[in-house]
Amino acid sequence: MVKFCKKCNNIMLPKNGKWVCTVCHFEIEMKKEDETFVLKERIESKKKEIAVIENVNTLPTTKVECPQCGNLEAFWWLQQTRCADEPETRFYRCTKCGYTWREYD
Repeated sequence: MVKFCKKCNNIMLPKNGKWVCTVCHFEIEMKKEDETFVLKERIESKKKEIAVIENVNTLPTTKVECPQCGNLEAFWWLQQTRCADEPETRFYRCTKCGYTWREYD
């Protein structure tokens, strides 16, 4: 049997003889027929740790002048930043100072 909250329409779970909303904590008393409900499994979400690795030189490089320091090599990548019918935006990141800039077609 599944109960849904009358206030916010989210699922309600049994707790201490009541149905309790998992979102807004609205409570409803359990009826006699609801008491046979057995909770078989409880799933708790745990926050996952995400490792961010910086300065991994896996991007392709090209010869272009950095407007910040004048270095002649930069990493580059393409990204769709506008409508699908527009060309992609070309990004550059200087291999020396890390300055990032973009070019449009």
